[in-house]
Amino acid sequence: MDRSLDTRVSQAVDAWLKWLPRWQPSTHQGRTRLCRRCFGSPVMAAVGLDHDVPHAVQHGLSTRIKSIVDDVVDEYTVRNLPLLQRELDAAEERKARSYRPDRGLDPEFDGLPVDPDPVPGEPYLFTLAGLAGAEEPVAEDLPAPLTEEEKAALRTEIRLADECAIHAGKLVCLAIEPHRERILEAVARYVEPQIEALLADLTLELDAPPSW
Repeated sequence: MDRSLDTRVSQAVDAWLKWLPRWQPSTHQGRTRLCRRCFGSPVMAAVGLDHDVPHAVQHGLSTRIKSIVDDVVDEYTVRNLPLLQRELDAAEERKARSYRPDRGLDPEFDGLPVDPDPVPGEPYLFTLAGLAGAEEPVAEDLPAPLTEEEKAALRTEIRLADECAIHAGKLVCLAIEPHRERILEAVARYVEPQIEALLADLTLELDAPPSW
């Protein structure tokens, strides 16, 4: 196991454990779409958070771990995949010219939709997602088209980056598994009592006789 990777995973778990006592059940409208970052995540399965755990609790940890995998892939890309890095730099430069409401979010919110789910019959005047990237780059800012040789090389580099991400994902799953016990202990201490309290309140409301 790469000690630096093991250390980064440990630090990510520590940061999540420090945040967890501040978590509270959400009172706003629930999500109607599954979070691709958390649903079916092997990281969540490795630590036992893949079922019966509120999504926000999962997301705070899975996002921190995903950022570690992203960093590994970024480091690999800078060192070994110059054509892919050039394309990524160009894409980031274009994005930097537009409004990006998802920039700088805390890990607990990173990757989530910036707008709430729409309510039928109550349209938005505007949405943050709609404002993001509304300005298209002018023609002279667009890079020259890739040659067929460059396209083939880019496809190869993308495949190598994907393989790196898969390998890094397996390594972080191995690195986070030893933290499973303290993660589950924290969930039992800070999350489960709040869920039980919500269920108790719901039971009282259902059992209460009608006022009329």
